[in-house]
Amino acid sequence: MGKRDISEINAGSMADIAFLLLIFFLVTTTMDTDKGLIRRLPPPIDNVEPPDKVNQRNIFEILVNANDQLLVEGEYIQVTELRAKAKEFIRSSPSYPKGIDENNSGYLNMPAFKMTEIPILGNMYVSKQIISLQNDNGTSYEMYIKVQNELVAAYNELRNEFAQDKFGKSYVELVKQAGSSDLAKDKMKAVKKVFPQRISEAEPKRVGGDK
Repeated sequence: MGKRDISEINAGSMADIAFLLLIFFLVTTTMDTDKGLIRRLPPPIDNVEPPDKVNQRNIFEILVNANDQLLVEGEYIQVTELRAKAKEFIRSSPSYPKGIDENNSGYLNMPAFKMTEIPILGNMYVSKQIISLQNDNGTSYEMYIKVQNELVAAYNELRNEFAQDKFGKSYVELVKQAGSSDLAKDKMKAVKKVFPQRISEAEPKRVGGDK
């Protein structure tokens, strides 16, 4: 018995069917489109007041050069010394003499103080300090992180000490309790107002060094 010849499949008709199915799915499928966020720009402001001029006395200047050397207020120091110097500058005593004026006359090496209404604590003199940080283009990332950590630690230590003295709990404890206690939240906010974290970081540029 001879083998039966197998007839060839007409591939042309299958291609037509596949094409028709493709068209069907394209027509019936719903495509999601990104509409974006609907926002309207605010109208232009007619009278723009220039920002207040910052007194140089209120600025704690930190420069980090391309060799990772730290220049603080014109003096080269080790990064391990930065925290103590920053705390000394930031610190503002809530029991500061009531006779002192807002311009801090007679205290040329200290940032000026401003009488501020603090929730729970009442009227207190708060330092108007600003920490200005300027890195070199060649400053290493490791050094950048070290400096940032020391500055943040300076604020946190001052907040912890103040909160412990005023409320019998550290600032860290108040932060942990703020989610479940309105009183702890208010105390936390009060401590932050006494020691506001003001770190102004300028665009990196060449500030010295051999790199």
